[in-house]
Amino acid sequence: MTPTAPRSFVTQLSVRFGDVDPAGIVYFPKIYDYLHEAFEDLWDVHVGRRYYYLVGRDKLGFPLVHSEVDFKHPLHFGDRPTVRVTCFKIGRSSIGLCYKIMLDDILCVFAKMTVVCVDIDTLETRPIPPDYRERFEAILEEDCA
Repeated sequence: MTPTAPRSFVTQLSVRFGDVDPAGIVYFPKIYDYLHEAFEDLWDVHVGRRYYYLVGRDKLGFPLVHSEVDFKHPLHFGDRPTVRVTCFKIGRSSIGLCYKIMLDDILCVFAKMTVVCVDIDTLETRPIPPDYRERFEAILEEDCA
């Protein structure tokens, strides 16, 4: 039996002129912007709830509490990388996400990030709602490598 590829969410980015530094490569803080854009796309497309409504109307947020980012290969103006997102851990209120920013078959950025479900008004942790948990379980890949 052939192993199946892990389920994941994939979105595409565009490297803009303003994203690069004088060396002609994406300035490293912009990578965090790209990761958050992929996070918002994940909510909108995969989970089915715009992050804007989650935060503004539902008063739930998922702030970043831990990140590990490895910069493997530079990105340049005009590149159109894809971001593959999987989930490596789901706790009571936390979600571990794995991001791979790829340019064709070249791994440019590898990131592991943990977010925590909180009440926006009090910043107290909340259990992940069951319907959201189910969507993250659909992209669970325990070996994020």
